[in-house]
Amino acid sequence: MKRILVTGINGQLGQELSAILPSVGEVIGVGRAELDLTETEAICQVINQVKPDIIVNAAAYTAVDKAESEPELAEAINAIAPGTIAAECEKLAIPLIHISTDYVFDGSQSSPYQETDKTNPLSVYGKSKLAGEIAIQNNCKNYIILRTAWVYGVGGKGNFVKTMLRLGKERKEIRVVADQIGSPTCTLDLANTITQLIPLFQPEITGIYNFTNSGVASWYDFAVAIFEEAKLLGWDLQLERVIPITTPEYPTPACRPAYSVLACGKISTVLGTFPPHWRQGLRKMLTELFKTTL
Repeated sequence: MKRILVTGINGQLGQELSAILPSVGEVIGVGRAELDLTETEAICQVINQVKPDIIVNAAAYTAVDKAESEPELAEAINAIAPGTIAAECEKLAIPLIHISTDYVFDGSQSSPYQETDKTNPLSVYGKSKLAGEIAIQNNCKNYIILRTAWVYGVGGKGNFVKTMLRLGKERKEIRVVADQIGSPTCTLDLANTITQLIPLFQPEITGIYNFTNSGVASWYDFAVAIFEEAKLLGWDLQLERVIPITTPEYPTPACRPAYSVLACGKISTVLGTFPPHWRQGLRKMLTELFKTTL
């Protein structure tokens, strides 16, 4: 049975992986308490102590707006650490699965981004994640970089779905941006994909892949769907209306891509199946979350 080292085990994706990955191997999970990703020596030490057969790097600095004022920290966790992990993987001749983001693109396209399309991140966060991708490619031969988008799940401290539900209990009206388009992605579906990739890992499938749930939505569409599904489950909400607004009406420190839909044909060919629709993922997540709040 493979020994799988998972970083970021306490995050929303990490928690999902800790539940699913035991079906394909022994999981050794490390969080911030066990591994400081800003310490190069600590990274090398943990990897050499665990002696894994594969590493899944699910850890990241994901505070997109905060990164604008903490560029060094974002760079350390999202760029330098993945390069260090990749170099250790190369020394030990083991593969690496690394999670990246749609924010490596600038959103100027109007058709789904292919893995080969030109990157041009707009934010400190996006730039740090792209630097991490490059560091992995420069340090390691056997890797899968999995670009995903708009991730949410039952675990972790907070995400768009949890924020909307909290606001829906407190307010009658919520204003949500309607001119940023992407694909909401449930951690359960993302974790299932990573779990499927591990037994399939061969040098021939090394490279960059996109994975999101199928379908597209604006943040406004996503919010409306969250409330529709939550009400069907019997969630107690005060909300009466979701109001669509433009990006300039909700200014943020970080600039976000207006269109960041990712084409998932390449990963679907490897897995032999297309990703579930985002609305299905949302329904599964809310059903699970509802159980934990009863």
